[in-house]
Formats: sequence, C-alpha cells, structure tokens
Amino acid sequence: MLERIESNNPWTIIDKETIYENSWIELIHHNVLNPSGGKGIYGKVHFKNKAIGVIAVDKELNTYLVGQYRFPIEQYSWELPEGGCPLETDSLETAKRELLEETGLVASKWLRIGDGFLSNSVSDEYAEYYLATELEQHNAEPEETEQLIVKKLPLLEVFSMVKDGRITDALSQIPLLKLELMLLKGELTL
Repeated sequence: MLERIESNNPWTIIDKETIYENSWIELIHHNVLNPSGGKGIYGKVHFKNKAIGVIAVDKELNTYLVGQYRFPIEQYSWELPEGGCPLETDSLETAKRELLEETGLVASKWLRIGDGFLSNSVSDEYAEYYLATELEQHNAEPEETEQLIVKKLPLLEVFSMVKDGRITDALSQIPLLKLELMLLKGELTL
C-alpha cells in the first residue's frame, strides 16, 4: 500500500491574482518558481464548496442515477445524485439534502465510503462519497437550475455503465468503483 509522503512545497509563489470569481469558484493566476527554480505560471481553480456524491441502494439492490445536460462539457450526463457543500457545512447533511432534492429519496442508514480530490493538477475540488440505504420515496425538490431525469437501475448494471464508458462523471465513477471493490473484498454487504 502506498503511504502518504509529507513534504515541503517545492513551488515558490512570486505573486498571485484572482482572475475571476463567483459564488462557486475562484480562478487564480500564480507567477511561480517551479521545483527546478525556473520561472513559470500556474492556474488554479479554487472551489468554494466540497463535492458530495451519493449512491442510494434499495432492498432489491437497485440504485438511482440522475440524468442532466452539463453546460461545461456540452453533453448529457448520467450521474449519481450529487451537489456542492459549503466548506463550513456538515457533509452528511448536504448528502441527505441532495438525495432528497434530486431523487425524492430519504435514507435512514448512511455510510461515508471515501473522499478525494477530483482534478488535483488544476483544482482543489475535494469530494466525499456516501452510501445511502433503507430508502423511502418522497417528492423530489430539484433546484430551478436543474432539469433532471431520475432512473432506477440494478446496481450491477450501473457498475457496468462505469466500465463501458456510459458514466463519465468522476464524482460518480470513483464512488461506484470503490463500492464495487468493497463488496468484492467482503468489506461491506448490502
């Protein structure tokens, strides 16, 4: 197993400037000295929220995907229920809110199954992933910016959708693959 290595930052920041900012992100331009001492630039997208993804699994081992058109990639995307969590807000409460908003589901059992950075070469976007079980159906409460289609599918089919490229969203792929691995290793049962 790889261990985390603590190290000093080999980059020197000469100066930095916020190029663009809104309620969700900040784009920062850095003038730097790289680890070899050469002058360079580095652009960083700072996220003002954590990303939260939820795998909701019912008694019949179905899960729920949310389909929507994604503006940045100009494509339709099938994804787990997911959303942004303000940094000072409890991640589990956000996971519960997003699951209800997007699918109308309420879960009575929750398990945090992991976390990580989604694109650490250009951004600091941090994500947490949850498994939600013991589900009860209520009415969905989507935000006004969301035009969603919810689809219930067998969990095994959704694992296949990740592997064959029908699910391309990293915040969906990572937790689904992690859940599949946990199930295969016997670390978790549903």
